[in-house]
Amino acid sequence: MTLYVWGYLPEYEKERDDILDAVDTVFRSGQLVLGPRVRAFEQEFAAYHGVEHCVGVDNGTNAIVLGLRALGVGAGDEVITVSNTAAPTVLAIDAVGATPVFVDIDPETYLMDVEQVAGVVSDRTRCILPVHLYGQCVDLAPLEAIAAKHGLPILEDCAQAHGARRHGRIAGSTGKAAAFSFYPTKVLGAYGDGGATMTGDAEVAANLRRLRYYGMESQYYVVSTPGYNSRLDEVQAEILRRKLTRLDDYIAKRRAIAARYEQAFADTELVTPRTAPGNDHVYYVYVVRHPRRDKIIEALKARDISLNISYPWPVHTQSGFAHLGYEKGSLPVTEAAADEIFSLPMFPSLSDTDQERVIDTLRAVLATV
Repeated sequence: MTLYVWGYLPEYEKERDDILDAVDTVFRSGQLVLGPRVRAFEQEFAAYHGVEHCVGVDNGTNAIVLGLRALGVGAGDEVITVSNTAAPTVLAIDAVGATPVFVDIDPETYLMDVEQVAGVVSDRTRCILPVHLYGQCVDLAPLEAIAAKHGLPILEDCAQAHGARRHGRIAGSTGKAAAFSFYPTKVLGAYGDGGATMTGDAEVAANLRRLRYYGMESQYYVVSTPGYNSRLDEVQAEILRRKLTRLDDYIAKRRAIAARYEQAFADTELVTPRTAPGNDHVYYVYVVRHPRRDKIIEALKARDISLNISYPWPVHTQSGFAHLGYEKGSLPVTEAAADEIFSLPMFPSLSDTDQERVIDTLRAVLATV
């Protein structure tokens, strides 16, 4: 049987009764859209982060789109971010008519190189969008100083960092707003699409609630444009409420799996994840690095172990973003990493037996490539 990098099916088998009960509970309630389960999840998720407001939306991409809109970012503006991210981060910037401005990444953590940000701030910059990638946090302290100097909001992309902390501060609690995805493979995943945008600012929260509901504050009356139909549904909210109570356990299991990988490959050429000082990593993905990456992946695939690359093509090198004008070589650290990184299976329900299979097989392959 092929072993994949994601663990949706093993998790479902383990939690099936609770998930189906959540679905039945909602269906029997007669309230399917923007009802009490969404409100309850918003309150509970905000409380988990120590943030006052949470607005549930339909997916993580729109969590960024609405976050940018609520912060006043629009056509002609610039948003500073990274190219080593999932394309939706940048697509969200494009969706509001703004232009992404990229900085390179740290060569060890693959996170935003915050020392480069001050050098790309212009009179068109309207937002800084750091991506908490792979399960650990960007150092936001330097970005806070830059943001304060130039009057810029920080919108945290937390799609891969549920529960991650830096110096005890949880991802999503520092910026003016923060966007989350609940795609099924996330550290906190729904059983379909889902997202949320959090903020400590009541005015931003009010804007977010209008934006996700056509621009309406009450039914049928639009008070602001543009508005969207971007609502987290009741079924996903109820599932997420239940899974939220298990989030810390999910994280503990991910860390245990990461520790076993670290020990198993310590004597090999495989570069295992580096955790930045002060960070508490949650290992959304376990990203490793090797100069003969492609040969390794093919060899493991032949042995029924399917791995993933996050991400094989930096955003600025993709044809769909050619209009941004970035030449090959413009972000050298990002581009070099994309040629060598790949992810090992990482999910809370990964069994010891399956992990040992990955370790033994990969060690054997490393000895031959």
